[in-house]
Amino acid sequence: MLPKCMDRMLLVLVARRQLCSQPFRRMSYHRFELQQPIYDTDYLLDPANADQIEANILLRKGVGDIRLVHELQERLQGGVTGESRRQLADRLQTELGKLPNRTHPRLLSYEGKPRLVRRYNEPQIERATNDHRPHYEFGDICKRMNLYRMEALGNFTGHRSYYLLDELAELEHALIGYTVERLLQEQFRLISVPDLLPARIIESCGMSTTGTRNQVYKVTSGGPADDSRDVLCLSGTSEMALAGYFAGRALPGERLPLRLAAVSRCYRAETSALHEEKGIYRVHQFTKVEMFAICRPDQSAGVLRQFRDIEVSLFEQLGLPFVLLDMPACELGAPAYRKYDIEAWMPGRQMYGEISSCSDCTDYQARRLGIRVDGAQQQPFAHTVNGTACAIPRMLIALLENFQNEDYTVSIPEPLQRHMHGKQVLRRRKVLPELKLTKRLQQEELVCTV
Repeated sequence: MLPKCMDRMLLVLVARRQLCSQPFRRMSYHRFELQQPIYDTDYLLDPANADQIEANILLRKGVGDIRLVHELQERLQGGVTGESRRQLADRLQTELGKLPNRTHPRLLSYEGKPRLVRRYNEPQIERATNDHRPHYEFGDICKRMNLYRMEALGNFTGHRSYYLLDELAELEHALIGYTVERLLQEQFRLISVPDLLPARIIESCGMSTTGTRNQVYKVTSGGPADDSRDVLCLSGTSEMALAGYFAGRALPGERLPLRLAAVSRCYRAETSALHEEKGIYRVHQFTKVEMFAICRPDQSAGVLRQFRDIEVSLFEQLGLPFVLLDMPACELGAPAYRKYDIEAWMPGRQMYGEISSCSDCTDYQARRLGIRVDGAQQQPFAHTVNGTACAIPRMLIALLENFQNEDYTVSIPEPLQRHMHGKQVLRRRKVLPELKLTKRLQQEELVCTV
């Protein structure tokens, strides 16, 4: 009789043999389902509004075709049946989804130019202008200080990738800590979000996943190649995951607004050949702290102002010189009803560069994702608001270019120092010594060359 341990081993071997004898089966995959968007057809399909909608489309970079939408609607009403009717209905839904949000009436008078709301920390710009010493661009500063690498990475990490080293990597985490701490003080709810999202969620938030110039990285999920529902994408911002979290839900009006925050990696296929946007100014992936809110329709304008004021406060406390801009219609993405941008002065580039924005998307995303206000009758769909609290690469550019010193050090703003263990200055790092071949390896190399 075999010992019990031997019995167990035999059972394991038999189980393994049975498992190996079974034919290989592909892992199952999840089909993502989301209810059809509920567009404001009372407004969009009313012929009396066609001219107004078309004018709005022209202001918003010409995306969408309201005349085609009305044509498809007329054909559907003409008694088409069967498969043709389903195809027409699907196409109508697609074309409705391309139409941009309405535009805040105040923006119509801006004539395509941002409206300056206010300048902050202007004395720093004046001091930098009167100071005749050179101000180096971020990449030059980092090379002198050995704090990052962006060159010769194409063979293993791809174009527009980068490494942050030592104290520069610490500064990245300090910025995240500083920002998250402030948002928690403002009673935001912190959520960790996934980076992989279904294409439908991304499109519902207003970013196209199709076409030759879209900014979205796609990842196959193992489903049928022709089934777009199974396409997963790398998220371009945590706003999308936060919005998707509430898809198909009705939220009690008395609990709104819900203010959420997330720290995530953001992936974008965009690139630029502009000299001003070289280096890490525009890259394929970066870390960002995002603010997102779901609110009642009567709250979204106020929440947008709150987000704007939080962003201003965060950057003002760091001592950055920047401007707050109310953006014109031509600068709004499809979901936005109104948007504020913040541009920081970057003396190494001699330009203002965008470091943050916040947008009121009204019910654009909520209608596509089915996010409702429970019990609301006249305006059942919620409103969404988003804002960038901290986009790491451009914040690093602004900080290093504004606070560089003559001795090739960089002063750390006081609010960030306690997030960097009390460090007050970024200093030049010694280059790692080159690894020298041992005598044996040198001899082997000589033998190989003979």
